[in-house]
Amino acid sequence: MSGPAPWQAVWARHTGSVLFRVLYDSRAYGRENVPRRGPVILAANHLGFLDGALVLGMAPRPSHFLVWDGSFDRAVGPLLRLSGQIPLAEAHGDRTGLGQALEVLKRNGVVGIFPEGARGKGDLATANKGVAWLALQSRAAVVPTAVLGTRATGRLADSVPRPRSRLVVDFARPIIPTPPMGVPGKKRLEVAAEQIRTALATHVSAASAEHGIPLPTDIPPDLWS
Repeated sequence: MSGPAPWQAVWARHTGSVLFRVLYDSRAYGRENVPRRGPVILAANHLGFLDGALVLGMAPRPSHFLVWDGSFDRAVGPLLRLSGQIPLAEAHGDRTGLGQALEVLKRNGVVGIFPEGARGKGDLATANKGVAWLALQSRAAVVPTAVLGTRATGRLADSVPRPRSRLVVDFARPIIPTPPMGVPGKKRLEVAAEQIRTALATHVSAASAEHGIPLPTDIPPDLWS
């Protein structure tokens, strides 16, 4: 099972970086916290339609994001394929998508993932276990990544920010989940997932306060994204 080609993420990162700096007031903080070598997982909160593209464009290394496979049937599908993004089926535990992401990590690449799955408030009240599975299988460093400004209170899940809106991506220091040894695999996965969720939730809250960009409230969550 092979993952997407590295060159696809390279051109996507350069293109995204230019577009987001031209169209929006986009800022990246903590880029020095992303390891320059080795496998890395960018675990980000999920607010709006542009989250993946924003992180991809502002990250210091090219990355391949896990994206809901239904998006590949939409108008953006050809662009997602060309930029080397990885389809992830809606069913929990999609081993095809996770397997391709694991191949990227095995070649010391960078994978982006939204532990929340669906777009919503971005506060990490809940999180899926896919990111923990990838981290335990690859021993990759997990970088909690806060995304802010891509969706305001009252805006729909597919909405995009107004031009020149202030968008922020803030990368925290990496963590490596360390569940206790000698416990069943399912429990290890649950512990690792909670360690990642807690670290990301804490970072998102702190970044929101530091940059003065509140998380949206009272919005209906996406079914999947």
